[in-house]
Order: sequence, then structure tokens, then C-alpha cells
Amino acid sequence: MGVQVSLLALNKRKKNSMKYRIETAYCWYSQKKTIVLMYFINNIPFTFDELPHTALHTTEVVEAANGQRTFEPEDMYRYSTYLIAEACHPMLFELELENPELLPVD
Repeated sequence: MGVQVSLLALNKRKKNSMKYRIETAYCWYSQKKTIVLMYFINNIPFTFDELPHTALHTTEVVEAANGQRTFEPEDMYRYSTYLIAEACHPMLFELELENPELLPVD
């Protein structure tokens, strides 16, 4: 029994010391109707920012989005639901982040 408690305590400490990483990427959204700046936590998307109209026609932004996966509203719902269930949605829960400066402002 003592060994189980020690392993559980170790796992809990390990989980609490884990830092999450925020990343961003330009991605096509909603049947490739628009490009957004998608935010990811450990490679799972959690929100996005709409881009100004002028950015949508920038060659670099379009090429970057072409190299990424296209996301649909249903994808965002599923990913957000998962992150909430795991208490890992960075907009709703306080998490230890490697780079909190990349979180969206709003």
C-alpha cells in the first residue's frame, strides 16, 4: 500500500511540474473560406484570431496556411471540450506555461 501511495504522489508531482507550450500557426478555417491565426497548446488547437482582410491576401500567410491542416467549427468544439474535461484549456484554467506571452490578449 505504501508503494502505491508513493507512486501516486510521484505522478502527481510530475504532472504538476509539467509545463505546457503555446504555439501559433496560420490555418484555413471553415471549409477554407478564411485564414485564421490558430493557437495550440501542446499541438491541440484551443482558439483562433481572425485576421485583418489585408493579411488574407498576403502570399506568406496563404503559403503558411496551405502547409497546415484545415479546421472546422466542429473540430474546435471537440478540441475545446477535451481540453476543458482535462482541465487544460489555457483560457479557462491556470496552467504552468513555457511561453505565456503567446496567449491571445482577449
